[in-house]
Amino acid sequence: MNQIFHPSMNTIARVTIFGAVFFIILLGGAIDYYVRSPSITQVNVAIEQPVPFSHLHHVRQLGIDCRYCHTSVEDSSFAGIPPTETCMTCHSQIWTEAAMLEPVRQSFRTGEPLRWNRVNELADFVYFNHSIHVNKGVGCETCHGQVDNMPLTWKAETLHMEWCLECHRAPERFIRPTDQVFVTGRELPEHAQLALGKQLVADNNIEVGRLDNCDICHR
Repeated sequence: MNQIFHPSMNTIARVTIFGAVFFIILLGGAIDYYVRSPSITQVNVAIEQPVPFSHLHHVRQLGIDCRYCHTSVEDSSFAGIPPTETCMTCHSQIWTEAAMLEPVRQSFRTGEPLRWNRVNELADFVYFNHSIHVNKGVGCETCHGQVDNMPLTWKAETLHMEWCLECHRAPERFIRPTDQVFVTGRELPEHAQLALGKQLVADNNIEVGRLDNCDICHR
């Protein structure tokens, strides 16, 4: 009986099958890389705002504490955006004619709040409470990066669930004394951080075994 296909078709079939497998793997890798890229996560991408507010100037150069503007961060689930009156506490006295601050002055005159664009935003199905993190010793820069070095504000971390779980599963690697939560540029050798972190986990009654339960963040 004559062969319908040439014997070389066996090789072609094998190459096609393996090629398809490798293509699927490469495609999956490319998609994973894309969804983690700054174009999707917006990490390290400065967000345009109605006023080009500089944390570098206000925090590092002028020494303004985070809590002066984010007044509710220690007591509430949200950090809070300062009202225009807070800005005008200083800017009614300094830089009173600066063109870039006209939106602030207009907001103060009209009572219409400034519409700031969110930099760090979680999905609606994620529950996050700033106060519990602050009061357990999670530093601002752990999540927000060294904001005091940002001339314009950008997202420092992806805020993906896997990133959150790094801390929830091993908080001793990240937490600090509560009087250092608002300190920026804090660095400790890894062994020193682990030793201190383990003590703080015990002192702050952090239930490590429960922190990766789904209902902690998804309620």
